[in-house]
Amino acid sequence: MIKEAVQSYLQKNNLKAIDLKAVLFDMDGVLYDSMPYHARAWKEIADKYNLISSPEDFYLMEGRTGGATIDILYHRTFGHGATEEQKQLIYDEKAALFSSYNEEAVMPGAFEMLRKVKDAGMQAILVTGSGQYSLIDKLNGHFPGIFTIEKMVTAYDVKYGKPHPEPYLMGLEKAGVKAHEAIVVENAPMGVEAAVAAGIFTIAVNTGPLSDSVLLDAGAGLLYPDMKSLINDWNRLLAGLQSTNNG
Repeated sequence: MIKEAVQSYLQKNNLKAIDLKAVLFDMDGVLYDSMPYHARAWKEIADKYNLISSPEDFYLMEGRTGGATIDILYHRTFGHGATEEQKQLIYDEKAALFSSYNEEAVMPGAFEMLRKVKDAGMQAILVTGSGQYSLIDKLNGHFPGIFTIEKMVTAYDVKYGKPHPEPYLMGLEKAGVKAHEAIVVENAPMGVEAAVAAGIFTIAVNTGPLSDSVLLDAGAGLLYPDMKSLINDWNRLLAGLQSTNNG
């Protein structure tokens, strides 16, 4: 299955091989088991402002900037977008709620996965829609020695959030690699779409309540049920990727 997925990617992108030098990681739902708290905070704020939503919406829209999410809810409810002031007010309230709920639980297997990447001599790049000011301190506390501020893409770096390819294109730029020299690990359909649009081979880990088909339909080349499953398959995955360089 790995060989077939890689060959399909190469054919679609008119490439001969993947020369892996960097792995680009989403954060919420990949490195942290935080999406239930995001979804809860979003739903409570949406209800407070009478914005039409369902709990599933916030898993489907995961990866978008906060302002983009609020705009979508405003258009759905009122037929027009939110003002910049409304977006800032609502997002600040949502962020405060999330912080009060979030337990900062590291996703099982996440640190081991990051260490495998670093031990293999590859770069680990963070590509997140998050706008937390203390993000690098948080990451250094949970994943020491993995990330640097220069090799992170956050909400403050981009004009367009996922599913636009800009975040992952910027991740490639910060890593100093081309699309065929990286892979992406994502858990959200918007993130998968962004990575695929950036021309990168994309692996989905389905750590949330969405069906596998949602992530596969978004373009994921491979899908695992969790990070531990990806770790268990890591050596086989590397071998499958490296085989493309060996003809």
